Amino acid sequence: MTSATQDLDLFVRDGLLRGCPRASIEKALTDAGWAPEQARAALAAYAEVDFAVPVPRPRAQLSARETFLYLVMFTTLYLSAYHLGALLFELINRSFPDPAMFYANGRANEIRWSVATIIIAFPIFLLLSANIGRELRRQVIKRQSAVRRWLTYLTLFVAAVVLIADLITLVDNFLGGEITLRFVLKVLVAGAIAGTVFGYYLWDLRRDEGST
Repeated sequence: MTSATQDLDLFVRDGLLRGCPRASIEKALTDAGWAPEQARAALAAYAEVDFAVPVPRPRAQLSARETFLYLVMFTTLYLSAYHLGALLFELINRSFPDPAMFYANGRANEIRWSVATIIIAFPIFLLLSANIGRELRRQVIKRQSAVRRWLTYLTLFVAAVVLIADLITLVDNFLGGEITLRFVLKVLVAGAIAGTVFGYYLWDLRRDEGST
């Protein structure tokens, strides 16, 4: 914990100990230049219970098991999303073939590999998501897990980059007069996959903020 964070925590604790209303403590902090999110987080660290001294809430603890589960879950998400896109791209290529493109046996191998990856990775992702979801419902404090938030923001970053690159590619090809049905379908596939991932995890983060 940094010195500034310690000062903030001590100020909030002293204010609650003296019986100051939470709203007035938050206003004093924001008036002093603290971000509203920091002030609310510092206040949320103490439970709203009737006791002689401020009662701290339980805080999320980082564990090796938790890190392992989240790393596997997000890795299987990335594998599933990437190979779903690759599979759909290849099906689009075959449905709307380019006369200049030669479809050799290697293409069939790519389809088989993508299908195999989705069959294995996606159920693992669903299983881990369900298991972690049950734990989060039992212990809401785990929603503030550092590894969970870091990997969620990393996922949002990757999805945002894909969406931005997708739109840039669409505009570039439109300006160059190279829009084809096959190209538009691929852009829609990439945008739909990245947009779904981005939208879900953004909603999940906002749900976390609402639970604090």
